Amino acid sequence: MSLVSGIHHVAVVTADIDRFIDFYTDVFEMPVIFQETTPAFRHALLLAGSQSVLHAAEMPNNIHSSGLPDMFRRGHIDHLALNAPTESAFQIIRRKLIDRGVSDGAIADLGPVLNLSFSDPDGMHIEVCLIVDASLQGFHQPQPYLETINQ
Repeated sequence: MSLVSGIHHVAVVTADIDRFIDFYTDVFEMPVIFQETTPAFRHALLLAGSQSVLHAAEMPNNIHSSGLPDMFRRGHIDHLALNAPTESAFQIIRRKLIDRGVSDGAIADLGPVLNLSFSDPDGMHIEVCLIVDASLQGFHQPQPYLETINQ
């Protein structure tokens, strides 16, 4: 049994905190629970579910804010994967990402999880996951998701 109950927060660097907040509050409906401007940086906490927080920080002249494109070379946080609690929520998020032009809507079937990948406005790789079979352990090679998707 794990001694932890989940992820408390994920801290990310952004080039534009206002753009970051707009994107995550619109697409994922994450409420801003704290926001502050200091002489050194601006930062905000967005509630991502009942117990997890996305902590975004904007700092002047930060070389990491634009990120790198290659998997496992992107920095200390390679990507962020968010759980969609229901298929309905997954489809609403998918539609919002398509409408914003950041996703073609392609879904990868990873076995126990359906996965929708995109890059946020800062270029950070984000995945939205829908657990379809929690009893399966591990992942298999991604397969195209063939079930009819509401367009």
